[in-house]
Amino acid sequence: MIKNFVRFGALSLSVVPLVVSAPAQAVQAPQSLRAAEVTTLAEAVGRVVVEDEDRTGYTRSSFKHWNSGDLADGCNTRGEVLLAEAVTAPAVASGCKLSGGSWLSYYDGQEVTDPGALDIDHMVPLAEAWDSGASAWTAARREAYANDQGSATSLVAVTARTNRSKADQDPAQWLPPAPDAHCRYVGEWVATKLRWQLAADTTELDALKVLAEGPCEDSIVSYTPAP
Repeated sequence: MIKNFVRFGALSLSVVPLVVSAPAQAVQAPQSLRAAEVTTLAEAVGRVVVEDEDRTGYTRSSFKHWNSGDLADGCNTRGEVLLAEAVTAPAVASGCKLSGGSWLSYYDGQEVTDPGALDIDHMVPLAEAWDSGASAWTAARREAYANDQGSATSLVAVTARTNRSKADQDPAQWLPPAPDAHCRYVGEWVATKLRWQLAADTTELDALKVLAEGPCEDSIVSYTPAP
């Protein structure tokens, strides 16, 4: 049974208006110009498709990751997330060696000054994504998912111990150890599922509904569908 939750608003992304010109034929707007979907957590949970999960054929290598970034600073996806989420900006040396920064791991409320003590967590783990629809994707789309820097909630820097405690579990099985992180976490989980059109099994959805209709009823979810 899920209990002892503390209400905490889900992190919302900026809402960017959709800018459309009048070309001769319809052209898909760049992701940066798409309007975010903003709704209550309860409504967002209701938008998640319910399907049985199937892990047949899953391997972590099916999702190539940490291979995107900014060539100008030499950082891969992991480094870029660390730079984006730093509370105190670190110095960046050759090879994306970071020093002097600080981070807040919101899963457990811990302040971290050693980037080596942080993992970059896939909000919806790779195995869970595979179970929930990614098994049918192309390799290129799985790579885009695993390196998703287009949403502030897809990848998160947290202490290694909390990331490894979570492993590939969904919110029916695991929630952050900090109670005041639960609603933010569930909101970001649902936002990621909707962004990538991933399904949820019945047990997972029931757990999300308990939170959305109870301690997290005031939470707002914002997401932009992935291209």
